[in-house]
Amino acid sequence: MTTREECVALDERDELAAIRDEFILDEREIYLDGNSLGPVSSAVRARVIDVIDDQWGRGLVRSWGQAGWMAQPTRLGDRVAPLIGARPGEVLVADTLTILIAKLVGGALELRPDRHVVLTDAANFHSDLYIIEAVCQRAGRPITLKAIDRNNLDAELNDDVALVELTHVDFRTGEALDLKAITAKVHEAGALMLWDFAHSTGALALDVQGANVDFAAGCTYKYLNAGPGGPGFMYVREHWQGVLENPLPGWLGHARPFDFEPDFEAADGVQAFVTSSPSIIALAALDGALDVWNRTSIDQVRAKSLAMTDLFISLVEERLARVFNLYTPREHERRGSQVALGHPHAYGIVQALIERGVIGDFRAPDICRFGFTPLYLRYVDVYDAVEHLVEVMRTGAYLDQRFAERNPVT
Repeated sequence: MTTREECVALDERDELAAIRDEFILDEREIYLDGNSLGPVSSAVRARVIDVIDDQWGRGLVRSWGQAGWMAQPTRLGDRVAPLIGARPGEVLVADTLTILIAKLVGGALELRPDRHVVLTDAANFHSDLYIIEAVCQRAGRPITLKAIDRNNLDAELNDDVALVELTHVDFRTGEALDLKAITAKVHEAGALMLWDFAHSTGALALDVQGANVDFAAGCTYKYLNAGPGGPGFMYVREHWQGVLENPLPGWLGHARPFDFEPDFEAADGVQAFVTSSPSIIALAALDGALDVWNRTSIDQVRAKSLAMTDLFISLVEERLARVFNLYTPREHERRGSQVALGHPHAYGIVQALIERGVIGDFRAPDICRFGFTPLYLRYVDVYDAVEHLVEVMRTGAYLDQRFAERNPVT
């Protein structure tokens, strides 16, 4: 059994250890919810203050040009691009993940006018399900949305399928899908592939170029730590730029926005998918948050993530044998950067842990969900979190009547 002293020794040898100092953390807490909302960093704080005090405070409207505000969606897209294996000019930062999925689904359907089926995962994140269904209903022609068991994808692929949309890492279980193999199968059937990278970006290596991905979208407030409601990003493979159309065109996606022409003419490249003025303060937060990636690599982060999730799983199974169901795959290639433990009293367990300063979250119906972000998490934090979990289960604290009614946000 791994000891606390051994975890301390791991932290002392950790090549990422110094990066923790860049984040503003409560040392009384163990934060295992970065897969939902990452913490603020000093770089984010400094960048946002600069935008408020100087660029907006002093520059005012001049900053659209002088401070480069107009170029932020594509400039930041180029900063995100290496994290998903994209090339410069293929990623745009704008809107939110759900809105970007709507744009990509709407545009993709027009590229397959002779096909009328969209496939997605029945276990997908619900916002994806809602927006895809809405876009299909308003497509201007009959489109059938089929929410399937993703393990049966092969049987569902045929000449009727226009588009397949899947989330790369399951938000409940943390299972990671095979990006390259699934994309290849979809292309063999003549359909297009759209990936949701919400729980992947900044957590594990992605290679959209190597996997020949058509389109992707993701968020920045989880493992990228860009703040609550942080902007989303979209990927459009260069092959499709100038072909895929933005179904929600706006003036900043126009080829000549300041000519104020009545008819829309798309700008070149991913700029065409900008619809309206972006939130400059939110973009500033992302800009600062990305600075940490100048000091590390996704391969380093991934290696530590796997080591931490392995440690957590082994400690739980050693200390709490047969108490929990492990929903997260053991195989490294099938695991994201979270661990999902199943228990009938999962909600109470998570709430009891939060009271002890271990922050995870609950996902219905029975999941205790713990996220592991190597940029600021220590091995000793993993050990101590399990110690708290053992005490919660030993004392039965999770059965307290206070936890009989769930909070609106879980």
